[in-house]
Amino acid sequence: MLIGIPKILSPELVKVLMEMGHGDEIVLADGNFPAVSHGERVIRCDGHGLPELLEAVLTVFPLDPYVVKPVALMQVVPGDTVETPIWDVYGTIVAKRSHLNDAFEEVERFAFYERAKRAYAIVATGEGALYANLILKKGVIKQ
Repeated sequence: MLIGIPKILSPELVKVLMEMGHGDEIVLADGNFPAVSHGERVIRCDGHGLPELLEAVLTVFPLDPYVVKPVALMQVVPGDTVETPIWDVYGTIVAKRSHLNDAFEEVERFAFYERAKRAYAIVATGEGALYANLILKKGVIKQ
């Protein structure tokens, strides 16, 4: 164990976050996301929800300040009537941790899958909310 690292961040996840460089992307995936078939590097965080994981990740992971939208959401499929209140939760967390109020872009479902295939890693969670997937673009650490 280490001081200051949230307990929800496993050693494997901390290692991956540290390996990532500026501009690399990581997917935080809900329980329905096809993580294993889309990623070469999959980290299991079963039993955890995405808001608590996002909160913990953003304590150690800077979002990229050099892009307009460093966080991507999977867009709701046209015609689907599902509500996405979890997006508001994400907005609150991102604003608190990164001081960005308009950090989100919506990416069409299949474009999101293709982008996920190029991500540095996919974190598979037990999140049950629909359209709860996120892609985070890593920023730089300024000393």
